Amino acid sequence: MVGKAPLYYKQNRLKQLRAFCRAAEMSSISLAAESLYLSQPTVSLQVQALERELGIILFERKGPSIRLTPEGEVLYELAHPLVEGMDKLHETFSAYFGKLESGELNIAAGESTILYVLPKPILRFTDEHPGIRLKLHNVTGRDGLAMLRANEVDFAVGSMLEVPEDIDYHPFVTYAPTLITPLDHPLGALREVKLEDISPYGLILPPRHLSTWRIVDLVFRQNNVDYKVTLEAGGWEVIKKYVELGLGVSIVTDVCLTGDEPLRRKSLHRYFPERSYGTVVRRGKFLSPQAKRFISMMDPGFFPRHEQESLEAFAPLDGYPTAPPRDP
Repeated sequence: MVGKAPLYYKQNRLKQLRAFCRAAEMSSISLAAESLYLSQPTVSLQVQALERELGIILFERKGPSIRLTPEGEVLYELAHPLVEGMDKLHETFSAYFGKLESGELNIAAGESTILYVLPKPILRFTDEHPGIRLKLHNVTGRDGLAMLRANEVDFAVGSMLEVPEDIDYHPFVTYAPTLITPLDHPLGALREVKLEDISPYGLILPPRHLSTWRIVDLVFRQNNVDYKVTLEAGGWEVIKKYVELGLGVSIVTDVCLTGDEPLRRKSLHRYFPERSYGTVVRRGKFLSPQAKRFISMMDPGFFPRHEQESLEAFAPLDGYPTAPPRDP
């Protein structure tokens, strides 16, 4: 009959699109085949069949690696949510009726986010959904974006200064820039600290490839003030300890400060912008019911109102704070 799709098309389109999406994510036919428990020729044939039917070239092939063509990128953006939606149809259907009892949730986040921002939502989520496996990937912002684009995680949580075009970033909490010093440090006695006051003293900062260093450098240069770094140390807890020992002073966001540290704190909001933390997803990403549930608990403003209402219909959110408490 004219206009009727062939049976082959109906039976194999999902397989073709799944193979195509996995190859696009892994930039490799062989790795895609391995992850799908198929042979490499099978995946190659599925991709080639898709190319013939659509009349386009989906990949540029250079040796063992492949890269999406512009047409391939468009198809991936259209196909990936559909493939994920079909693969997770059972979970989505169960969640619609309030049965969110199994599955896995992968979240990428940096050490600061894992230590200071995520504990409360994670505690509630694991308490309410003990059957869902939760995996936290402690990564830098750059590695977190790479995992998002490769669909190795459901979403990320962190702080972003520059947002790529293929990424959506929704901040839900902000923290203030703060100078920390030992208790007996001369800067601690000042009523208001200026950049010129900090200049003679050595700073303890995270490694220079991280965003904190770039912000400090930019602010000092914009104000034509010199600064010096005497120690690079990874992690706010390590930095706080070394400041306490008198090895230098540091500029942090008060997300890491509980108020119990033996340190002096001085606001630097006059010079440094507040630092936001938020939900990070790849545009067009299909969010599983597990991901939607966690995000709705942590960041209620992320979803449009109509979608938020549908979530609340099967999972009440009353009484949960939208962000960790701020120090006074």
